[in-house]
Amino acid sequence: MKMVEDVYENVGKPIDIGELAYCALINLIGKMVWGGALRGEKGTAVKGRFKEISSQMMVLLGKPNISDIFPAIAWFDIQSIKRGMKKIRQSFNELLESVIELRMNTVTEKETSEQKFDFLQLLLDLHKNQDSPSSLTMNQVKGLLMDIVVGATDTTSTTTEWAMAEVMQHPEIMEKVKKELTDVVGINDIIEEFHLPNLSYLNAVIKETFRLHPPVPLLVPRCSAQSLTVGGYTIPKGSKVFLNMWSIHMDPNIWDNPSEFRPERFLDEPGKFDFLRNDFRYMPFGSGRRRCPGITLGEKMLSFILASLLHYFEWKLPQGEQLDLSRFGIVMKKKNPLRLIPIPRLSGHVLYKK
Repeated sequence: MKMVEDVYENVGKPIDIGELAYCALINLIGKMVWGGALRGEKGTAVKGRFKEISSQMMVLLGKPNISDIFPAIAWFDIQSIKRGMKKIRQSFNELLESVIELRMNTVTEKETSEQKFDFLQLLLDLHKNQDSPSSLTMNQVKGLLMDIVVGATDTTSTTTEWAMAEVMQHPEIMEKVKKELTDVVGINDIIEEFHLPNLSYLNAVIKETFRLHPPVPLLVPRCSAQSLTVGGYTIPKGSKVFLNMWSIHMDPNIWDNPSEFRPERFLDEPGKFDFLRNDFRYMPFGSGRRRCPGITLGEKMLSFILASLLHYFEWKLPQGEQLDLSRFGIVMKKKNPLRLIPIPRLSGHVLYKK
């Protein structure tokens, strides 16, 4: 609702959809992980740095490393992946120290007396209790925080941007989404979490967005624990393996007209291509033990943000601008940020206030 209020205050002005979604996500994660959104000038700076570093990290994580193919030259670090990761680690270290410092400085005596705990406080307590077998080092605390922040923000904001771009490109799909929102939520009611399971067409739009624009097209790298043969190819033990999910999602032997954005393909058998199933034709979140551990949370946050943007507002392109669906890099980011102008869709202005 804070995101909706911010958009409402900027009605008629171009808004960067990816930036908007990221700010909402980092605040949601902040509430869940360290007890509150990052507010104020220092909080804004921290959010900006988180976004910048998360984007850089996702690029390096999904980038094939020539050193894995030719280990003898690994020490040259030809692609600067190792140096890049060291730099990101240092930057994340500084940012997380700022977050921990902010969190510790904002704990009031009242909160302490009421024993108010969030996830960060739980980690800090495990760090303090070094005699416990479940104790954590400060590096482990920061590592867990980094996994959550990166995994829950960058990919979800990127997918929000792609979904908005696709429905803007296909007005007939936009109308179907808005009709469903009107039927399920009501034209003059606020959207609530319990509405989400009933938004089947919006869910199909999200699934189709993941099919065409998987945020990490090669998924997280795997490493074979033993030598084996797959499809006639020998994979030696210790080999790093990338799965080209984008290529599978675009395979005409699997998908009818794969380059076409058609959410209806997921409505025929809604449970068939579930994010949690091991159907190798559709795995935007991966599969097995290396599958994304935050699938349920990511799906819910993405649905809620996208439903809110489309329920509360009509959207149009700034005058003179055209919709650009080009992408760049090893991760599926838009080449140019999506900028749209919001127009209130609901009648009562009180519906836009937090």
